[in-house]
Order: sequence, then C-alpha cells, then structure tokens
Amino acid sequence: MAQTPDSLSDPLAAQEPLLPPDAEAAPAEGVAEEAAADDQPTAPPPRPYALVLFGASGFVGRQAAQYLAQHADMVDRPWAIAGRNRGRLEAVQARCSGQVPDIVLANSRDTASLDTVASCTDVLLSTAGPFAVLGNELVSACVRQRTHYLDITGETPWVRDLIARHHAHAADQGIRIVPMCGFDSVPSDLAAFLAHSTLMQRYSEPAYRVKAAYRVRGGFNGGTLESMFQLFESGESRMLTDPFLLNPPGMRPFNGPQHADPSSPQWDQDLGHWLAPFYMGPINSRVVRRSAALQGFSPDFAYREYLQTGEGLGGALAAGSLSFAEMVTQAALQWGPLRHLIRSYAPAPGTGPSEEVMNSGGFDCEWFARSASGKKVRGQISDRGDPGNRGTTKMVCESALALALNIDELPGGAAMGGVLTPASAFGDVLVRRLRAAGMQIRVNPT
Repeated sequence: MAQTPDSLSDPLAAQEPLLPPDAEAAPAEGVAEEAAADDQPTAPPPRPYALVLFGASGFVGRQAAQYLAQHADMVDRPWAIAGRNRGRLEAVQARCSGQVPDIVLANSRDTASLDTVASCTDVLLSTAGPFAVLGNELVSACVRQRTHYLDITGETPWVRDLIARHHAHAADQGIRIVPMCGFDSVPSDLAAFLAHSTLMQRYSEPAYRVKAAYRVRGGFNGGTLESMFQLFESGESRMLTDPFLLNPPGMRPFNGPQHADPSSPQWDQDLGHWLAPFYMGPINSRVVRRSAALQGFSPDFAYREYLQTGEGLGGALAAGSLSFAEMVTQAALQWGPLRHLIRSYAPAPGTGPSEEVMNSGGFDCEWFARSASGKKVRGQISDRGDPGNRGTTKMVCESALALALNIDELPGGAAMGGVLTPASAFGDVLVRRLRAAGMQIRVNPT
C-alpha cells in the first residue's frame, strides 16, 4: 500500500524552510534529486529466495525438492527447503542434483519461525499436511509478510476457512493464496477453464454444462490418507455435502439436480462410456464452482465429474460395483471404530507407493462441454505417473514456478490477490507450463 507522504503526516514539513541570511535560494547539489527520490514509493528490497518449499522431508515434499532442483528454470536461482528437522532436511538436500537448495528451519507451531521463513521468499510452497492441523499459522505468516502461498491440500472445509479469514485482505494486498494445486484439483479446474475459454473463443458463448470422466492408476501416500482421516475425525466431512462450499458470498446459484454429486452408475452418450461416482468429485467440483464464480462464468454453469469404467456389459458391471463400493466406503469412514481399524492398516505419513507403482501409474481426464444453445467442445488431460504423487509433484511445482517467474503474465497481473483456485490464479500460464513438462492437454478441433 502507498505510504503517507511526510508533508501530510508532519505539519512542519509543509512550511518553507528557514535559510541563513547569506544563503542562496537555489538548493544545494543533490538535494533536489534526493527530495524527488523521497517522494517516490520505494520498492521493497529483494528477498533471498525466489521460492521456499515447506515440508520438504515428507513423501511428496521429497519428490518436489528433486523436481525443483533439476528444473531448467531454477538454474542460478536461489531457493530453499524448510522444516523443523535439520537432519531430515540435510538428507533431502543431499539427494538433490542440479540447483541445490539452502535449508531454513521453521516449525508449524512457532509463529516467529514461520514469519522468518515467509519473509525470506517471494513464494512459499507447502506440502506439509494435514493442512487443517499444520497450515493455519503458515498461511497467516504468508499474509503478514506479503508472500504468495500455494499447497496440495484437498481439505475443502479448511479452504473455506481460509477464504473467510484471508480472502479480503489478500485481495487488497495483492497476495495470492492458492490451495488445491495437486491432483486435487488442477486437472478438473483446467478442464472447466479450457471448456469455457474455448466456447467463448469459438462461439462467443459461455460454458453451460461441463462434465469430466477420469481413469486413474496409482496409489495413496500416508499424508493424503491422514488428511482424509482428519477430515472425518473432525466432523468437517459433513460440509462436503454443500456443492457451493467454496463459492464467494452471494454467488450461490439455485441448488438443482445439475449440481448434485453423482451417486449411481450411468451410461453417457456424449463421452461414450459407463460412468461411476468419482471419489474426488466432492472435492474437485467445489473448486471448479469457485473458479467459475471468480472468473465470471454463466450463473447457470454446472459441473459434474465421474469415474470412467468403459463400454458394454463389463463397463456397466464395473460402474455398478464401484458405485456400491463408494457408498460403502463413505459409510465406513463415518463410523469411528471402523475408521480407526482402516487407519491402522493405512501407510504412515511420510510413506507411500513404491517407485514401481508410481512410475507405472497415470491418469486420463476426458471432458465434454456445451453452451446453452448447444455448441459443443471436448478435450483431454492426461499424464504418465501416479497422479497423487508424481502428478501432484509436477502440478504444484509448475504452479509455484508460475508464481515465482511469471507473475506479470498471470490472470489479473501482478496486483491480483485473494484466496484463489488454480485456474483463476494461473490460467493459460499453467496450461503452457504443464504442456512443456510433458502433460498432454488437448482441446479437440471443431
């Protein structure tokens, strides 16, 4: 924010200066230049690091550290990894080849250390969850220090609280707070973004209905599962039934059936597949709806997403089985004793799938959209590698690099801020970066 000029804060500053009788009225050499310089707002001094990765010793954090160290855009750019355990951070640092990071010590429960780490960087990327437990003070420190923040949370109730606490101030100060920058919810958010922008470019009509269908191969890491268990333990999972949980106040459309989360198998003629409920749909769809509101989509816009199971009798049986399994899983997680039993067999935080599983995984998101008049577009987003680990690493790191290196090209320019979504924060810049990183992002020809 602009500083108050000295002439307004000090009544004596506006008076004509008293000169000695023998002094000339002309200013001494350099005084006029210095006075003019004082009237200009001074830019803050550059910070030591372009980017800091917080939580680098976790399962995704270790992968993110290696990804950033080897990235061509990080050559000769100082950056750091942060956390509370120096020994673990040094182990991560030792495995980094390329642009090796510095180490900054910070504890998620020590406000002073969080202010220190936030003040030394332009962009802070966090992979330290559960975010509802470990993220509140870190985001607050970033807002205080005017540092851009992003993470890989999938905890939409926590994001709702971030919006309530920080959106207005972050928007006023030009600070971008961008949660949900991993597999939940970058592909879904970009699918809807591309659907809308393509319909506008081709037909000058906004998106009216968008649907996405996923195929997924991969595993879960312990941190992701711990965040899910925490969501049910706290009782906040009940909030997921609100389809407009993340919408801005006053921007909640009529809650008709077009916004309901899928709960049963169905054949889709547009996509040519049997579809089942997708376990990430109640997360991703809330993010897409916030993006639609922030970016000014049609008030009649609706988005739904599914799991794709194929064609024919096999696809129908798979869709039915997965629909039943999803219903049973949700019921089991709601019941404390059974939830604790499942938790006892889950991978511990900091652990996850094997290298073989992660390398052999992948995802495919096929999307279809139409305008209110019936104009249609379709496309696909896909990549190799376990989406919850390899994919999430790529998505969040490219998002962080967009913030660190492409700030003037982002939607709204460098002055835009608030608690944003991947599509509203990064738009085409993230599409371009992910394509360059090997992700297949296609919009079909007319």
